[in-house]
Amino acid sequence: MVVLNRIYTRTGDAGDTALSDGSRVPKHALRVETYGTVDELNATLGLARLHGAGEMADRLAVIQNDLFDLGADLSRPGMERDAEAPYPVLRIIQSQVDRLEAEIDAMNAALPPLRSFVLPGGNALAAALHLSRTVARRAERRATELAAAEDANPAAIRYLNRLSDWLFVAARLANGADGDVLWVPGASR
Repeated sequence: MVVLNRIYTRTGDAGDTALSDGSRVPKHALRVETYGTVDELNATLGLARLHGAGEMADRLAVIQNDLFDLGADLSRPGMERDAEAPYPVLRIIQSQVDRLEAEIDAMNAALPPLRSFVLPGGNALAAALHLSRTVARRAERRATELAAAEDANPAAIRYLNRLSDWLFVAARLANGADGDVLWVPGASR
């Protein structure tokens, strides 16, 4: 359980921050940049939810919760030391990736096949989901960079990869009867 009695602590005033294992790193460290990008993604999904309803809003709420799990995962280095932690370490697991895949398949089954690339846009929900998709792709790039430099949970990277796909298909579904905004190569020549 998290209890926040004070919002500011002044511990980061010198430009460093604590990771979830207690170690301190510069606020510009790659690990911090990675989970910070996941936090930004979560905020964009909060905006998308303003335009969603019903099952779509419910699914986005689940994903937002997953993204807090993902942030906790990415904020703890040294996966090889997880068993030594004095508390259960929160990591993204394969079943979260599998859930996204099942939802992608279900949403995609209701859509016509693509015959062109899709431009980000359409209605407000679709546009917000496309924006979230681009932030998810950036988070994935940061996570893969982190994995190459230090360590990162492979399931976390798979989750981000699937999430950007989920957001693409969800945006198409959100456009519904309005249809996708399709790219027309060379249309402005």
